[in-house]
Amino acid sequence: MSRERRLTAGAVAVLLVALLGVAVVPGVLADPSTDDPVRPGPVTIAEPPAIAAGEVDGGTAELRLTTRIGHGGNPTDNVSVRVRAYDAESGLLATERTVELEELTGDRSVPVNATLRVPREGGYTIETTLFRDGRAVDGDRRSVSGLDALGRDVTFTRSEAVPALSVSVADVDEAANRTTLAVAASLTNDGTVESGDLRVEVVLRQADSNLVADRESTTVTGIGAGETADATTELTVPSAYNYYVDAALYRDGRLVDTARSVANLDPTETIDADETTRDVEFEVGDFEGGDDGRDTPPPADEATRTSTANPGFGPVVAAVAVVGAALLARRRIQS
Repeated sequence: MSRERRLTAGAVAVLLVALLGVAVVPGVLADPSTDDPVRPGPVTIAEPPAIAAGEVDGGTAELRLTTRIGHGGNPTDNVSVRVRAYDAESGLLATERTVELEELTGDRSVPVNATLRVPREGGYTIETTLFRDGRAVDGDRRSVSGLDALGRDVTFTRSEAVPALSVSVADVDEAANRTTLAVAASLTNDGTVESGDLRVEVVLRQADSNLVADRESTTVTGIGAGETADATTELTVPSAYNYYVDAALYRDGRLVDTARSVANLDPTETIDADETTRDVEFEVGDFEGGDDGRDTPPPADEATRTSTANPGFGPVVAAVAVVGAALLARRRIQS
């Protein structure tokens, strides 16, 4: 048998075996797309996370992240996004969150939102990792800073029409030489979220001496975004003096803003908010509790001593004078 015939016979035998296999095992040549799993489509981080500040509460702040995940080709499931926040100085992990995605289909990108709450101090490195079937397939790292400045959207109002501090007389006690002042602090929230608890402390200092005459604090809660609210306190001080009115705004124990005004109670002169202190006389007793600014009479025993004491020479000097006079008289007699 020639070589060509042997090759032809072998090919026919192979074909017969293949046909026999198809007959014995149905579905060998079936369409794999109908019964077998398909290869999932690729997923990537289409847009790195956009980071925005959220609510500020206590000593922490929210970081709101929006990451867009791109997908193409066949449907893909078991996809997740993990976001972590590392302290920028120490490199320690501050917090993390993982978001599980539903099945991705089509050629498109989908947003993935995640919120991290971190201590409101310093800065952080935000790490975003994309997983498919538990395996990391893409990632991104970026930094944020200045978190300690969050929550300072509320400040004393800066407006010519609305002063930061308004001072008015609430009551006058002439007998006690005291005047009660009502101080209204105007606060404006320029942020996009409602404020938390705020504390306003008002201090009245006597203008000439810089002595603190009185101080009071009040709490303000829930100033809405773009809104303005007043925080009013009442303070009682000695009358007939001028005062600097200093106000400080605190949030979670942190100084946020300050403002100054004046209260002119002295009818003979006035001061301005930016005027420096001057050296003039004033009654320290007016700023002590109990004397009400009035003269205090001396003790009874002291008054008695003052009225009965004899001015001039004491008894020793008088005795010397008597002896001297006697000697002088004796000389005259002898002479």
